[in-house]
Amino acid sequence: MSQYVSRLAGTLATPPRLRLPGGHHRKPRRIAMLSVHTSPLHQPGTGDAGGMNVYIVELAKRLAAINIEVEIFTRATTGGLPPSVELSPGVLVRHIDAGPYEGLAKEELPAQLCAFTHGVMQAWAGQRPGYYDLVHSHYWLSGHVGWLAAERWGAPLVHAMHTMAKVKNAALAEGDTPEPAARVIGETQIVRAADRLIANTAKEADELARFYEADPGKLAVVHPGVNLERFRPADGRAAARARLDLPQDAIIPLFAGRIQPLKAPDILLRAVAVLLDEDPSLRSKLVVPVVGGPSGSGLAKPEGLQKLAARLGIADVVRFRPPVSQDRLADWFRAASVLVMPSYSESFGLVAIEAQASGTPVVAAAVGGLPVAVRDGRTGILVEGHDPAGYARALRRFIDEPGLVDRMGAAAARHAQSFGWDTAASGTADVYLAAMHEHRRRVRSHHG
Repeated sequence: MSQYVSRLAGTLATPPRLRLPGGHHRKPRRIAMLSVHTSPLHQPGTGDAGGMNVYIVELAKRLAAINIEVEIFTRATTGGLPPSVELSPGVLVRHIDAGPYEGLAKEELPAQLCAFTHGVMQAWAGQRPGYYDLVHSHYWLSGHVGWLAAERWGAPLVHAMHTMAKVKNAALAEGDTPEPAARVIGETQIVRAADRLIANTAKEADELARFYEADPGKLAVVHPGVNLERFRPADGRAAARARLDLPQDAIIPLFAGRIQPLKAPDILLRAVAVLLDEDPSLRSKLVVPVVGGPSGSGLAKPEGLQKLAARLGIADVVRFRPPVSQDRLADWFRAASVLVMPSYSESFGLVAIEAQASGTPVVAAAVGGLPVAVRDGRTGILVEGHDPAGYARALRRFIDEPGLVDRMGAAAARHAQSFGWDTAASGTADVYLAAMHEHRRRVRSHHG
């Protein structure tokens, strides 16, 4: 890791409380948050809804709790939606009409950014100047709208990438479609335009500097949080298994997430096939739930995973389940022996923290933010590369050492405690403060 990022990780994981000149020590009163391609009201695990939805909803609620009002602009995906919906006190979701409601893939959204920006400007037109103190955009599509809105409103722009085209393209699953050049150009422009860039981990900050030549002074590291009231060990594994109608004594490696090549659920299935080849007696003990719906490039072959299970001769042990609510997901985590995350790229891997908070160890690819989310050998096992045999070996450890699930699960629950959303919200508020200060300084020097 480069030197400045180590320095950055030390200083900006909890950014300093800023003493601003001229008595400017106020945090923003109201911010505009932009989430163009996925609504915070959608259920994670469906379509393009995933960890980012959870991130935006939880962060917005916690910011409101520290008296920063949040208005989230998102694209209307069904007709007849009210123009705005109160998500919770201090958090408003504004629906913007941009393009047809149904059937628009994420790849087709760049063509609707003008319409979306127009809708945002219309919503703002009725307000007094300075209504929004700051714009916080999520993902590159929102970044473009945020860039224009921030310029128009004379407000600072804070941007969170969530995922980056160059990073995804450098670690593509076999046969997956690379991200287009237009996205790479778009991301490069946003990196230059933003006053502050929030990275989930020091590694992501490093990637922003390395792949996009981000100014180190703009980078801040704020780990995402986890809802520790929802994701907790609660009444334990046995009770969760009873509720989900799962056998009490089974070995249950769980996949939870969007079904697409990037998330690599096929690697779990191939690893299970390796285990059963080596030890056919495991067939009566293994239950492999796959909880989630097809998304992204996975939509091209929605039945692909079921067909793979049949081809591998393991269809009898795999259980496909549609995406579930967050509360139900917490039960799946509690019920599992281990969560398996073989992703090719993962900016943080929120699901890994949610599972650990629920008391379940994680077997994950050593990519992106997962080495921060999972403590290798303590709260789970990190696997280098994507060879199914490597995952089979990791799973075998949980089968051969009966106490390992409980021991690592207890350590996992303790580890997850440091990832509360309150910490993430106060870190984010500090970044806002720094961006506002920087923006004022820039405006002053420009007019000076």
